Formats: sequence, structure tokens, C-alpha cells
Amino acid sequence: MTAADRAFLVRCVELAQQAIDAGDEPFGSLLVDAAGEVLFEDHNRVSGGDATQHPEFAIARWAAENLAPAERASATVYTSGEHCPMCSAAHAWVGLGRIVFASSSAQLSSWLGEWGVPGAPVAALPITTVAPGIEVAGPVDDLAEAVRELQRRRFTPR
Repeated sequence: MTAADRAFLVRCVELAQQAIDAGDEPFGSLLVDAAGEVLFEDHNRVSGGDATQHPEFAIARWAAENLAPAERASATVYTSGEHCPMCSAAHAWVGLGRIVFASSSAQLSSWLGEWGVPGAPVAALPITTVAPGIEVAGPVDDLAEAVRELQRRRFTPR
């Protein structure tokens, strides 16, 4: 994990904060090219009723439309939370490169269990189970704690 990786992850957590402040689920993601330029950023937009409006899925769609295959393969996706199976598959199908995440799906599942929140309708599979050829890095302990707090706000409002 480089200093640049960490800085991009911090931005993802900021995007997750923006999402929860806007009444959505706290997830944020970036697409960064091989030179370190942010090409695309977004946060969850599922509050409108479309549960597929994840930022990682939006990144895959954007990349497929705007980048050549070699550019996609050399890009990195940074995200506040590990990709769900839908987003992992989209990432692999469009040929994106490395994924770096602040918090893991296993951590999120554990937190939800701790708070008595029912599980999602889709199994929380690791990226490497859905897309075994993808290089991944994460979680990052202190940033995972920041994500945990955002998720706690979502599920256990004060």
C-alpha cells in the first residue's frame, strides 16, 4: 500500500460520507489511471430504488465506454468497501485492473451481525472468489474504522 493508495482511499471515505449525508448508503469509489489521474469518482445512488446504482458498477460502465482495453487493465479502482459480487463481476468483465479497498465485505457482514441487521439478498463473496484474476489490496485498519462509523450511522442512527 503506497501513500498514493492511501490518499485515494481517504477520498473514497469522503465520498462515502457525502453519500450518507445525502441519504444514501455510505460507499464511495474512484477510477485512477496508471499515471495517478482520477478519471471518475462517484458514491452510491441506491436511495432512488435501483439497488444496482453502486459506484463500482458505474465505474465499470464508464470505463467500458471511455477507455481502451489497455487503459482499463492498467487502471486501479479505489473504494471505501470491497466490491459486492455484482460489481466484482462487472469489474472483471470490462477488464479493469487492481482494486484497493478500505473495508472488506467480511468486516461489513460482521458489523451488520453485531447491530442485528439482516443480511443482504446477495452473498458477501470476496472479490477474489468472483473474479480470481483481479489483484486486490485491503482492508486498511484505520480507514475501515471510519467506514464502520459511517455504516453504524446508516443502521443505528442516534
